[in-house]
Amino acid sequence: LFCVHGSDQGAQLIKYDIPNRKATNQNAPFLSMSFLQLSQDKSKLFFIGGHPTEPTAVAEYNISTGEFHKIRVECEVDIDKSYYSVPQSLTFPSGDGVAYGYFYAPTNPEFEGPDGEKPIVLLKVHGGPTSAASTNFNLKYQFWTSRGIAVFDVNTAGSTGFGRDFRRKLYKNWGVYDIQDCKNAVKFLGQQGLANPKAAVIDGGSAGGYTTLACLAFTDAFAAGCSLYGVADLELLAAHTHKFESRYLDKLIGEYPKEKDIYIKRSPIHSIDSIKAPLLLLQGDEDKIVPPEQAEVMYNTMKEKGSVVALKMFKGEQHGFRGSEAQIQSLEMELYFFSKVLGFQPADNCTQVAIENL
Repeated sequence: LFCVHGSDQGAQLIKYDIPNRKATNQNAPFLSMSFLQLSQDKSKLFFIGGHPTEPTAVAEYNISTGEFHKIRVECEVDIDKSYYSVPQSLTFPSGDGVAYGYFYAPTNPEFEGPDGEKPIVLLKVHGGPTSAASTNFNLKYQFWTSRGIAVFDVNTAGSTGFGRDFRRKLYKNWGVYDIQDCKNAVKFLGQQGLANPKAAVIDGGSAGGYTTLACLAFTDAFAAGCSLYGVADLELLAAHTHKFESRYLDKLIGEYPKEKDIYIKRSPIHSIDSIKAPLLLLQGDEDKIVPPEQAEVMYNTMKEKGSVVALKMFKGEQHGFRGSEAQIQSLEMELYFFSKVLGFQPADNCTQVAIENL
């Protein structure tokens, strides 16, 4: 029996001898492994292997020889590894327990930050919401860290990989504990001297976009935020989500429409007046899961009440940007937006986005 065991040092490939009840670490050269599959003759194990400084790969493990081999990597990258920020696993107090995350410190061999000044930190919230952040190679994170901005990839309550109780903690509490964990993450990073808590920004896509919007609507922990195709209206999500997740929200929020009041209370679209921090909305105009109208309502309402807000609607994009142009522009627009609202000069000539009420 083969399994993957998570730890603070990364995932370990474990071979478990069932008759003798003995577990042996196979010393895989990866820090994350998923989608394990035995070959038909049971001589090899195939999986997706990840590492913070190397592109993710389809890999194989020869059970008899103990050798690992990369079959194919996702991309070829010619970047000096001295520019890569290597994530540090952190556990921080939150509510009546703890939450987790991976901290990427600003890293660029050509520059140093000003003496005595802590960096801006971008808190990233994964989707799902019962998914998880990982340490897999991510050039988008290196985009930020190489430009002097720290990244904290948070695993809030409900994330997988930290035990059943932690995953189930989000049941009936999506929009409560995830927000609490994000707020406490900023506090912790400030206490540890890793980042400037007054210059914390947040982003996330889909379910992570919901938590981003909710953090801005229901807390004052962030100086700005960016929602990528984020859920603003939980009722609409419950009514129109795809069949596979049709009763997903019953566990995470409550039975709909019986507990409709909870959906309304926790929906950022009903608390737009509470959003004081600048907000960037990035949305695909063909999104069937989170209709573009949600982003448009958020944008128009904030614009009319004089709040700092920007919206970019990407033509032909759906739930999650697929085209390279949209991926590049969304990243540059986010940097541009944060630079304007926080008052710093980015090193790049970024793709700009029109910002209202700045």
